[in-house]
Amino acid sequence: MKTMKSIGALPLALGLALGSGAAAAQDNNTVRLGLYALFWHVADDDVTGPFVPPGLTAGVGNVQTAYLAYLRRLSTHFEVEIAAGVPPKTDTIAKGPATLGSVPWNGQVVGSVRWFSPTLLFNYKFFDDSAPLRPYLGLGVNFTHFYDRTINGAGAAALGGPTSVSLRNSIGPAATFGLYYRLRKHWSVNGSYSVSQVESTLEANTAGVVRRSHVNFNPQAAVLAVGYSF
Repeated sequence: MKTMKSIGALPLALGLALGSGAAAAQDNNTVRLGLYALFWHVADDDVTGPFVPPGLTAGVGNVQTAYLAYLRRLSTHFEVEIAAGVPPKTDTIAKGPATLGSVPWNGQVVGSVRWFSPTLLFNYKFFDDSAPLRPYLGLGVNFTHFYDRTINGAGAAALGGPTSVSLRNSIGPAATFGLYYRLRKHWSVNGSYSVSQVESTLEANTAGVVRRSHVNFNPQAAVLAVGYSF
């Protein structure tokens, strides 16, 4: 009788073992490639320095670029993500008086900048691994490095001559909300909307005359991407 009970329990034990093995066989790594649309909501102080009229500021134009990300599954609900875009060229757009001296200013593209801005996120995914559609929330930190900062001819003329520009690196909090949808065993699509705190101090040096402004870029980013898990 004990032997029969043991034999009868064997399929149940085997089923439980296979079930736990299937759960353990979840793909733990995911790479994503997609489109990254960045929307700036710039709030900056007036530029200060010698010969600077009141209300002189500048903004930056919205851009789109390629999006890349790597995710590591930590458990059913938690994952860590490192995401970045291919560094795009972003126009600097003058704001303030209609002219600076005799040169048009307000609304003019007066320069450009490139930026590298990786973000590290810890995400919480709702539902379990068997659900094809899973919303998620993420919190983390953003690092932004500005480079290739240039002032074009119109901007240099308005500022009084050749001008070099510097922007301090930024480290700030980031948050995201997204939707993950599994297409097949290894393939998925993902959409998300993120906000980050990116602040910097801008310095423009024209023949030793230095002007400064504190800038809060307030970027928001929309992403649509395809993922492959392995």
